[in-house]
Amino acid sequence: SIVLVEAIYRVAAIAFGLGVVGSTLLSAIRTFVLPRNENAFLSSFVFIVIWRVMRFALRRMRRFEAQDRLLAYLSPIGLLALPVFWLFLIVLGYTGLYFGVAGDLTWRQAFILSGSSLMTLGYSFVDEIPLIVLSFSQAALGMMLIALLIGYLPTMYSAYSNREKMVIKLEIRAGTPPSAVEMIKRLHLFGVLEDGADFKALFYEWEDWFIELEENHTTLSPLNFYRSHVSTRSWLTAAGVVLDAASLTASCIDLPHASYAGATVRAGYVAINNIAEFFGYHHDYHKTREDPISITREEFDAAYDALAQVDLPLYADREACWQNYRGWRVNYDSALLLMTTFIFAPRVAWVSDRHPVDLPPGFEHMDTWKDLRAPEAALEFSYNDLSEQAQQQAVATRRGRAGSGQEPDQAAS
Repeated sequence: SIVLVEAIYRVAAIAFGLGVVGSTLLSAIRTFVLPRNENAFLSSFVFIVIWRVMRFALRRMRRFEAQDRLLAYLSPIGLLALPVFWLFLIVLGYTGLYFGVAGDLTWRQAFILSGSSLMTLGYSFVDEIPLIVLSFSQAALGMMLIALLIGYLPTMYSAYSNREKMVIKLEIRAGTPPSAVEMIKRLHLFGVLEDGADFKALFYEWEDWFIELEENHTTLSPLNFYRSHVSTRSWLTAAGVVLDAASLTASCIDLPHASYAGATVRAGYVAINNIAEFFGYHHDYHKTREDPISITREEFDAAYDALAQVDLPLYADREACWQNYRGWRVNYDSALLLMTTFIFAPRVAWVSDRHPVDLPPGFEHMDTWKDLRAPEAALEFSYNDLSEQAQQQAVATRRGRAGSGQEPDQAAS
């Protein structure tokens, strides 16, 4: 009877060890190796714990800039904590294996042997073949986990660098803070909107960016929380501004090539929805323009009037423009606003200054997150701060180039 209980006890220890080691290895594979949209529980657990610790500090900060500096450490700390957490689990798992296989080891001795084997310290010696095999496998597994992290980081930072290049470039096109209306006005100001080739090249560039964004932010999930080095920038607000600019262009601008912006909208909302689905959001692909969006008719009319003031070729039927814009916006409205709340994006009009019309099931708690955000400092510069004389001079220069038939670089020379 005592022998049977002892045997069951050791079999249970082996089962525990195999389960812990197997789950840890699977988590590492799903996080670092598997090129699919997979959410590993153990990896998510580490980031959730770090986020909840940071949340206490966020409540005590009075400026968004301070919150942004703190949140910049979320992913780096998480990535460094992951292998530590995994190695700890490996030690626990192999402790069970050593205890179950050896037969004459106490839990304390099994734990010391596990730690010594993982760290290759060598101060705990075994001479039984099963234990030697386990010791070798544990040492190899520990080195493999560290090697995975070392190989993972360059890929992560390369994707981050490529992402941020376009975010910085948007500041030139759309101002600080970025604005969809401002982006369209500047494209018109510099002649890009009317030039079919330049227009297509610009929006195709953003289409490619959205494709890479989806690939990188679903397979390299910690990249979602890597923040821009300036608190007023964010990859999500950049995505939202470009989506709105493309939606407004496709809906309101009466130019033959304006419809090409629709492809950028589709690439963008597919990317944003798939990234949001990684965090548990489920997009309703049956939405129509009749479904509610977070943008009001008054806000749209204000944007339409702002575009009309700079002599843009707009469709005369404002109601049709509004309905078309709603048809585009409804595809990404909820996912975009949820993600900007989720990662604490800087406040940008139409993108991160509001919540979705209806919070989907499982996200109701995020309605309280708005209380965590501290006010942001007033921005020192905006395109709208440029003097009227400077804007008129830029318009005159553009019209002069258009009248002469010269390209911008030719006119400059």
